[in-house]
Amino acid sequence: MSMIEAKGIHVTYHKQKILSNLSTKLNDGQITTIIGPNGCGKSTLLKALLRLTPIEKGQILLDGQAIHSLPTKDVAKKIALLPQTPQVPKGLSTYELISYGRFPHQKYLGGLSNEDRDKIHWAMEITRVTPFAQTDVDQLSGGQRQRVWIAMALAQDTPTIFLDEPTTYLDMNHQLEILELLQDLNQQQGKTIIMVLHDLNLATRFSDYLIAMKEGKIHHHGVVNQVLTKSVLREIFQIDAQITTDRLSQKPILISYQLHKGV
Repeated sequence: MSMIEAKGIHVTYHKQKILSNLSTKLNDGQITTIIGPNGCGKSTLLKALLRLTPIEKGQILLDGQAIHSLPTKDVAKKIALLPQTPQVPKGLSTYELISYGRFPHQKYLGGLSNEDRDKIHWAMEITRVTPFAQTDVDQLSGGQRQRVWIAMALAQDTPTIFLDEPTTYLDMNHQLEILELLQDLNQQQGKTIIMVLHDLNLATRFSDYLIAMKEGKIHHHGVVNQVLTKSVLREIFQIDAQITTDRLSQKPILISYQLHKGV
């Protein structure tokens, strides 16, 4: 497991404050989803935690050590990232893309080892992409491509996986397919999953823990039942919501909402 903690971090982009004095600790062994309105800093938080976006103040710790002081390969052995809109070089096969996940474990100028190949084949089987191993990634459907990217993250063999809106541009069937896969990875492989989602019902159904952001700050965090409430949704999204309990997951589900017009 990898413990990730942010302490009082500040992030500014083009002179605009994106994150302000933000602190959080991400739970090992759980699926944590970050929710909030557009522009509140969800994706920026993910990138800051992975030092892809520089911070002005504060500290980010990985297993108790300042992440900015650690070698890149050491960080990549603990955390994998699936970005929001990953780009695939034209003509790259499924197998070739997934093999890139083994880079942090390879020696200088070394090729794939037997262990690397075993990890690649395992990741392909788990994500059910083996049948199109030699197919160019740009020829796959959106759902298939997303599974290939997740396979690459699995081949990286990290205890923690970050995903920035993994269901973007997918239809309902493929959204469920991806989220059920992530849930299986958490429950059966013990992977810690940290993701950003826009769909609140999917977030609550597939998460153990929610972080609700607004204007660059974390306003609420806790188990799903503590965060998906009428008062929290009114504060974060300015909506008046009708909430009931989903019979499948036994978690709260948003059934209707309207703009909050109160003072």
